[in-house]
Amino acid sequence: MVNSVYMAKIGDDLSQGNVLTKLVFFSLPFLASNFIQSFYTVADMLIVGQFCGTDSMSAVNIGSQVTFILTNTIIGLSMGGTVLIGQYMGAGNHTALKQVITTLITMLVLLSIVITIIMFFLRVPILRLIQTPPESFVETDRFLSVTLTGIIFIFGYNALAAILRGMGNSKQPLYFITISCVTNVILDLILVAIFKMGAFGAALATVSSQALSVFLCIQYMIRNNFQFDFKLRSFKIYGDQLKLIFKIGLPTCIQNSITSISFTFITAMVNVVGGVTASAGVGAAGKFNSFAFMPTQAMSASISAISAQNYGAGRVDRAVHATRIGTIFSVCVTYTFFVLIMIFPEPVLRLFGSDPMMIEDGILYIHSSAYDFLLIPFVFCINGFLIGGGHTFFTLMNSIMSAILLRVPVCYLLGVTFNWGLKGVGFGIPAASAGVLIMIIIFLFTGRWKQNIIQHSPVRSA
Repeated sequence: MVNSVYMAKIGDDLSQGNVLTKLVFFSLPFLASNFIQSFYTVADMLIVGQFCGTDSMSAVNIGSQVTFILTNTIIGLSMGGTVLIGQYMGAGNHTALKQVITTLITMLVLLSIVITIIMFFLRVPILRLIQTPPESFVETDRFLSVTLTGIIFIFGYNALAAILRGMGNSKQPLYFITISCVTNVILDLILVAIFKMGAFGAALATVSSQALSVFLCIQYMIRNNFQFDFKLRSFKIYGDQLKLIFKIGLPTCIQNSITSISFTFITAMVNVVGGVTASAGVGAAGKFNSFAFMPTQAMSASISAISAQNYGAGRVDRAVHATRIGTIFSVCVTYTFFVLIMIFPEPVLRLFGSDPMMIEDGILYIHSSAYDFLLIPFVFCINGFLIGGGHTFFTLMNSIMSAILLRVPVCYLLGVTFNWGLKGVGFGIPAASAGVLIMIIIFLFTGRWKQNIIQHSPVRSA
């Protein structure tokens, strides 16, 4: 097995012990981390909305959508590393564990540099493509330009956090992101509220705080004699591990990208249907949704980590048990948020601004899109279980069907063709989740989920 002293410092064996206890103690720090990480853009939106107005809110919303695509893409690719790390931990393959960590870090550093350069040239055409309102175009460009400089920190934090979570450690990422988020809020108040720097100041605060989280993560790993020492000579790529990372992570990466892009198209529809106030209203609704979905997303990722280690250890029954518990928890939490937003939409939206048109547009959108809350717990949790077993190709195909054949077409059909406006656009969201859930149920009945896609020899290292 992997060295026990090292495990005590860095990770945890999720293939042993009580399933409920492991799931709770792993998921709670992860949940808190996700809440805090999502508060980055929510804090930007809240502070910008209160001190700078609707145009700046629209800029933060649209710019964040573009950055969200890149972040979700890298989270998806990192998932390949997380699953492999978890399975190698479960199988006790110490050599492969070190190789996959080294390969993942090196690959993501190189990718962040390439994507930063490409995006600087494409940012203006992208903003025009998604119909950014003229009133907020300049601020959106400034916001996006600054956040692009921080891509290496976005990639870096998500990669290092994914590695720690794959090893069963969800506590340290919580500590790092908490410090980072507090820093972000303080900088937001200074740059936006005091110096009136608008969306540009919000972006600067976000990038600075993300850089801090990466620095803290690296320092922790170095102090605890982590598998990777972050020296220049240590950066290398192992071909066999790179293939496995792409085999497992690329489908999730593409899945996340397609999902994010579909929501960007929806942002473009909103810009066309309602303009700047609709953009701000839908953005505010989206920030609430990001909080509401955090518990389920955290539970899904926790299920993935637990499933990966238990698939690697040949304990699929424990993975199934964890999935059932996680789904029940997610249903209870997400359904509570559904009731809250259906009864009290206006007070929630007023947290982001007082513009009457913004609030009216936000309510129109959220009263139809909120039905997604009833389906998401099942989709996220079961997908997390399947990803842990390496079934990422299925989740990719399902996501493509959801985004391309359902979400965007239904949003356009109801919102634009039938002229239902924001209400119609909102109904496209739960329609896509319903299609995904149907395909998942069919896949479970086939029994193919019982197979561990990642085939490796359980090499034992001291």
